[in-house]
Amino acid sequence: FLLPHNLLNTLCFCSPQMDANDCHDPPKYWTIHGLWPDRAEDCNRTWHFNVTEIKDLISDMRHYWPDVLHSSQNRTQFWKHEWDKHGTCAATLEVLNSQKKYFGKALELYQHIDLNGCLLKAGIKPSSSYYKMTAIKEALTRFYGVTPKIQCIPPEEGEKAQTIGQIEFCFTKELQLVNCAAQEGGSSPVQAHLKLGTSELSVCNDTLPTYYPSEVQ
Repeated sequence: FLLPHNLLNTLCFCSPQMDANDCHDPPKYWTIHGLWPDRAEDCNRTWHFNVTEIKDLISDMRHYWPDVLHSSQNRTQFWKHEWDKHGTCAATLEVLNSQKKYFGKALELYQHIDLNGCLLKAGIKPSSSYYKMTAIKEALTRFYGVTPKIQCIPPEEGEKAQTIGQIEFCFTKELQLVNCAAQEGGSSPVQAHLKLGTSELSVCNDTLPTYYPSEVQ
């Protein structure tokens, strides 16, 4: 059974260790990381990414699904990676069985979830002060009726606050929202931690103060 995930990641986290060309002009809103199946047995490694198949989606892709961490000439490498690693697996579902369907459905789910609007309505916005992680979780669960998985960059040495970095929404194979917590006991070989600079994201600590930045330099 296939459980796709819609991964939304926020701003680019710039650090001195990152290439000067990376993290250029990052968006100040939540963007898409990917649409991932929780199992990867049926991937088709010969089904190569073809940007012309999603030409009608390019404008939205550049806005809502940008590559915020790596510079490339035409900014399609991130999409190619997501299709090669996840899209060809998700394509076992009819609703996702082409490149246009896969990327188009991810964009549709992104608009439906409207994470930017949800957090704003809950009074959660980028700030120099800290939030309680439990308050963020409660607001999201109240709004969506399900529990997403929130990932953070842990505090660096000498710091007390974690930094929110990614919010993961889980779906059934019918693309209905479902609690992510219910899936934590199972294996998920395609779920890799996203590395931002030299820091890796991990599930947020409920007891640590949480920083929701507008931009990190």
